[in-house]
Amino acid sequence: MHFENDYLQGAHPAVLQALMASNEENLPGYGADAYGAKLQDRLREILACSQAQVRLVAGGTQANALVIDMLLDDTEGVLAPDTGHVAVHEAGAIEHSRHKVITIPAQAGKLDASLARTYLENFYADETHPHMVFPGMIYISQPTEYGGLYSKAELEALAKLCQDYQIPLFVDGARLIYGLASPQNDVSLADLAQLADVFYIGGTKVGLLLGEALVFTKNNLPKRFDTLIKQRGALLAKGRVLSVQFEALFKDRLYLDIAQDNARHSQRLTQILHQTGFEFYLDSPTNQQFICLSKDQYDQLKEQVGMSYFGLDDKGQVVARLATAWFTTDADLDQLENLLRSL
Repeated sequence: MHFENDYLQGAHPAVLQALMASNEENLPGYGADAYGAKLQDRLREILACSQAQVRLVAGGTQANALVIDMLLDDTEGVLAPDTGHVAVHEAGAIEHSRHKVITIPAQAGKLDASLARTYLENFYADETHPHMVFPGMIYISQPTEYGGLYSKAELEALAKLCQDYQIPLFVDGARLIYGLASPQNDVSLADLAQLADVFYIGGTKVGLLLGEALVFTKNNLPKRFDTLIKQRGALLAKGRVLSVQFEALFKDRLYLDIAQDNARHSQRLTQILHQTGFEFYLDSPTNQQFICLSKDQYDQLKEQVGMSYFGLDDKGQVVARLATAWFTTDADLDQLENLLRSL
């Protein structure tokens, strides 16, 4: 049984079929193909954002590093929750580009707008702030690293804060599609396009072989951004590998079918864990669930169930993550439930 993460398998059959169907087409390289142009038009319609500018890259760390480096100047850093991906699991990619990740204690994985506002107020109240790294951007993930969702009101508060301080709001959407169909979600893609200055729609974790779609929402694509993509080794000669997959994902509502199917499976996973008596580390309304286990429990269960180690809680228990994904089946969950009930 495999619940380690949401990128264990290759690609959704419809995505693979699209790649096969286009395989013998002769297409221009470096993202100049017709599939990319069609994708941008389609996303502009879905997002209700006629000025959206879309660029495709292979992975999430690439996306984060490119955007943060291009939108900040040399004196600026990025504000992020201390559990944020850029602060923990990107091997210092942001710092490698000479930008500090300025962390604020997360509230159940989220960046609270009031705490961020207090930080900014205190920063500018400090007479020595010209000697400090300026907060030049706010970074969050939707869903968060712990599966939480920002409400529309929470995003509006962060957007207002960014407007007040004239800094951009950047939303990491590696699992964005999984959040769309959650019963607790009240943020549409169009809402996000209105509130964020830039965000990306992850493909790697939701049925593509690879790929993330960066969306600049306010006609604000940085000058020479395409050159920076090339300079950082992130520009694929066969850009079709990304554009064909994303076009398939958004064609015929496939992304919504994936979101809705996964929401059903993630809710059942949560129910199974509750009914079999596991302690939850926190509440997650999306595809990642976090349970607390003793070291012995973790070692024993991991022999039969694929899951991920996510650190220790305040009691010294192992926090283990189980994730559903586009490839999770009812049979997978039946097998898990039968095992857990037998323990």
